[in-house]
Amino acid sequence: MTANKTTVIAEPGRQEIQIVREFDAPRELVFRAFTDPELYVQWLGPRQVNLTLESFEPEPNGKWRYLNTDENGGVYAFHGVYHEVLAPELIINTFEFEGLPEKGHVCLETLRFEDLPDNRTRLTSQSVFQSVTDRDGMLQSGMEDGTQDSYERLDDLLKRLVTQ
Repeated sequence: MTANKTTVIAEPGRQEIQIVREFDAPRELVFRAFTDPELYVQWLGPRQVNLTLESFEPEPNGKWRYLNTDENGGVYAFHGVYHEVLAPELIINTFEFEGLPEKGHVCLETLRFEDLPDNRTRLTSQSVFQSVTDRDGMLQSGMEDGTQDSYERLDDLLKRLVTQ
């Protein structure tokens, strides 16, 4: 097993964030971790928050909504709609944080799962925001640390599943 690194690419003045991470697990299993609610709740979000799925329909036109509850009892809600779910290679969905003062700051996320040699997978995530300001706000929110923590948790989960 290798130590995998999460790479976050956010070019100045652009409305997008690209995240690339390799996992030491087959593509089908990595994809399943994004579409199986029992697995999803085990890795998504920073370790210090508790994730509750209110809805989770990973299929075209399916909705999702989850709540993150922090150590102090603060609750943060997120929701979106799945546009495409093509196992085991592609997920396209929207993402919106409900805590902003005004509605409509939605980004479009595309997740591509690439089969690599030796039962490994490269995940490439592209998030396109409606403005550079929205994109920069996401970066300033601590999203990079949260993503890194989530993917480390996903790595741990995948290692357990691969050895079962």
